[in-house]
Amino acid sequence: MIKLKILFVPALLTVLTACEEPPLQAVGQLESDRIELVAEYSEVITSIDVNEGDSIQAGTIVLHQDTARIDLRIEESQANIRRIEAVLAEQLSGPRTETIDAAKANLYAAQIEHDYRANELERLAGLRERNLTSVESIDSAENFLKAAGARIALVSAQLAELQAGTRPEQIEQTNGQLAQASAQLASLQLNKQRLLITSTTGGIVDSLLFETGERPRIGDVVAVLLSGEQPYARLYIPEPMRVQIRRGSKLQIAVDGLPGTLTGTVRRIESEATFTPYFALNERDRTRLSYVAEVSLPTLPDRLPDGIPVQAVF
Repeated sequence: MIKLKILFVPALLTVLTACEEPPLQAVGQLESDRIELVAEYSEVITSIDVNEGDSIQAGTIVLHQDTARIDLRIEESQANIRRIEAVLAEQLSGPRTETIDAAKANLYAAQIEHDYRANELERLAGLRERNLTSVESIDSAENFLKAAGARIALVSAQLAELQAGTRPEQIEQTNGQLAQASAQLASLQLNKQRLLITSTTGGIVDSLLFETGERPRIGDVVAVLLSGEQPYARLYIPEPMRVQIRRGSKLQIAVDGLPGTLTGTVRRIESEATFTPYFALNERDRTRLSYVAEVSLPTLPDRLPDGIPVQAVF
């Protein structure tokens, strides 16, 4: 009986060991957000300032496109602004003194003409009383006198307009034209800046899709960046562990090729389940559901390459 008990204990341990479930794991790989830089204008690429694999900061110039066409439009816009500014300066200054003096001289001449016509009518009227001239001459003199009076009224109005200066409404219209021209110039200058393709975030230059001298079409991707100082771990969280994982949770991430583990922070986890990809599970576990999570990794001296397998052990 004693021998049977001794033999039974190892057998029982063997059965219990065989029945133990392996620890749950979340597997995945390292990934980075891909940032695509597109061409907004179909202009020739004149230079490329980075190489594939370079680490760059936000705002770094990636490539230049030809600016000759937009430079001409900027010069045209600047000339238009100078013209409008000159018109506005003239309106604010008002008419020149010489112009006002000329209007006064015209008024004086019109008054002299009026006086002459009045005297002529008076003389002809005296002659008519003595029947020494015709009725038609009297009528003609009266018409000349009326025309001289109208001439005085016209020149007087012109002089008053000059002395009053430019109307405020005209100055307001010119100010509006100047503001519109300035906005057009600012828009052109902004478009010129967009001929310099710059990185929108820091990261690694993954690929350059054009060469110097080529002309991309509007909307073509000219460069692809991998953002961030480190890639993140894209994991497939098993369904039994979903309730324990939330944004901000800490996970121990094992990266193939690195000793030990890295402490990562869950930055996002999907609320809807998906099927774990075939490469992540064995044949028995492929029917399980999982939830995709993105885990931020700590900064390391060297950036880890994308696509390296990782796993988190719970």
